[in-house]
Amino acid sequence: MSIPRLQLTLTALAAALAVGLSAYAQPESAPEVAPDAAQNAAQASAVEALFPPRFGTTTAPERTPGALRIATYNIENLFDDIDDPTLSDRQEDIDDIKPEGQLDAVAAAIRAIDADILCLQEIESRAALDWFMSGRLEDMGYTHILSIDAGDERGIEQAILSRYPIVESQNWVRRPLGGVHPEKYGRNKNWYAGEDIVFHRSPLMGVVEVPAAAWDGQAPLRLRLLVVHHKSGRYSDYWRDKETEGLLALLSEADESGAPIPTLILGDFNAETDAPSVQAYLNAGFTDLFEDNPPPAKAWTSHESGRRIDLILANDLARALSDPASEFVLGTPARPSTISWRELDTFPGYASDHYPVVIELHPARAPNAQAGERP
Repeated sequence: MSIPRLQLTLTALAAALAVGLSAYAQPESAPEVAPDAAQNAAQASAVEALFPPRFGTTTAPERTPGALRIATYNIENLFDDIDDPTLSDRQEDIDDIKPEGQLDAVAAAIRAIDADILCLQEIESRAALDWFMSGRLEDMGYTHILSIDAGDERGIEQAILSRYPIVESQNWVRRPLGGVHPEKYGRNKNWYAGEDIVFHRSPLMGVVEVPAAAWDGQAPLRLRLLVVHHKSGRYSDYWRDKETEGLLALLSEADESGAPIPTLILGDFNAETDAPSVQAYLNAGFTDLFEDNPPPAKAWTSHESGRRIDLILANDLARALSDPASEFVLGTPARPSTISWRELDTFPGYASDHYPVVIELHPARAPNAQAGERP
């Protein structure tokens, strides 16, 4: 987009906000309305008109009684205002603080989906997560939080927020995956050429125990979550393939040493379902929970680029507990397809370039569910 065109867009935004505000001017005879409430409503209306959600649903469906709602959400660069002295040069984080408006928009999306277990990506640290949640999500019941350094050069990691106890946790920082990086990255020199291939961001494993009392059951349900944020980049497919291979090997080892439990692999895969890295999960017995409920393509799109790269995959035990009718992607305000993030990096109402992906599981189905079949 040219600069004049961008200026026109910003002018249109300002005009829309002005029109929205004028609509809330109160005549003397009208009931009193708090100025802040009127202004917020007007701004929200103007933003919705100019930057409506392009994908997903605009309203989160009501929760199903007795179900366990689970979501994954890449909230895009949750950095706080504290400088990390270990990061410098191109990884310097001092100017990366997530804007206040974006923090509020992310919190609004999280409140809308109301997940019992929320898996996040692009978290700077547990401290940054606490900073974000303070004053925004403290009443959401997320008393169990897991966020561990993932070994990423930018300092970002994955996290799990849960209303139920997280009884096991693990990650595998910089774990070797076999082989070395190629000399070329596309046509350019590979920064990592000749180095061992390792997890770029370690998967985060957490086992959540849902008490029987939470769903009127006879025994607690244990659910294993593996939150991934696979390597991004057009020419990083070789790296994503190795990360998938490495995670599947870890899962195989875990299942050989103990009884298999319902397991979800979820997060930002940075690849769509036809990519070899995702196909490897599917070939290993995991199911894309959205595959049995194909709506119009835009309803499942999870990234502003028009791709579905935020996925929830289930083993047979977890799939037997799932309900296709409960699945949704919550759309949030988005840039028009003609405007890139380089041309307009933020705007009122903007939360993230990704959208929350949500499912529900039914713990009450666990005792009688048969592997591979949905009740």
